[in-house]
Amino acid sequence: MAMSTRYNTDEDTEVNQIRIMSWNIDGLDQKNKQLRVEGVCDEINKKTPHVVLLQEVVMEMQQILEEKCPSYSLFSAGENNYYIAILLRRDCTVFEDKRITTFPSSTMFRNLLTIKCTVKGIKFDILTSHLESTRPATRERKRQLKTAFENVKQADSNRTVIFGGDLNLRDKELDEIQGIPNDVYDVWEVTGKRPEVKFTWDMERNDNLEWGFEQKPKCRFDRMYIRHCRPRAKVKPVHFELVGSKRLPSCQRFPSDHWGLLVHFNLLP
Repeated sequence: MAMSTRYNTDEDTEVNQIRIMSWNIDGLDQKNKQLRVEGVCDEINKKTPHVVLLQEVVMEMQQILEEKCPSYSLFSAGENNYYIAILLRRDCTVFEDKRITTFPSSTMFRNLLTIKCTVKGIKFDILTSHLESTRPATRERKRQLKTAFENVKQADSNRTVIFGGDLNLRDKELDEIQGIPNDVYDVWEVTGKRPEVKFTWDMERNDNLEWGFEQKPKCRFDRMYIRHCRPRAKVKPVHFELVGSKRLPSCQRFPSDHWGLLVHFNLLP
């Protein structure tokens, strides 16, 4: 794993912008796995996000990611089964530290990965998780979400905190834990709540997963939150989009059964 290098502003053509991507890349789907992860790599290399949060990574996918995305350093939270990972773009980030927070009562190998880094000279704590799946796991999922939010709240006040991933979240569950903590913001909401980019697991549009029922659900499982540093914010989320919504010509499937999130931030003076 190559470490990130010091950020050079002289070589940056987008000095006032940061992009952060989050994507469940569906490593448990055995069909067209190599073609699909190559499609993920193509999207990363095309969009050139500065940070990428990945969920449902498996080792064979990680190997392809590291080969096809050589501009990034990969930091993972596991090597067995499936796991989460964060990519940092080497030309503009500096890695500081990595921490894994366990979810002791998870039955699905779930945990929380935190990467401390600087992105274009701004101090960040970047957190990702893949919270417990399925409707019956609501109690465990809420427990995990509260743990993640506690980590967000407890981060040093001089750091911008980003928490995103496949949270498998239902709005009712968020209400049941008293909502988002103070000073933490839902990035989709603060960038305008555009309905066309609301649903990230949309079986009306994405047919990767076989579904034997007439009603096809669409859900906002994948989300991203921000807690600004104090005393004043260093970045502002300005645009929210979905990625991975085009079929791959190689197999006529989508890279994942989830759309990825791509958030654009402006650096504040």
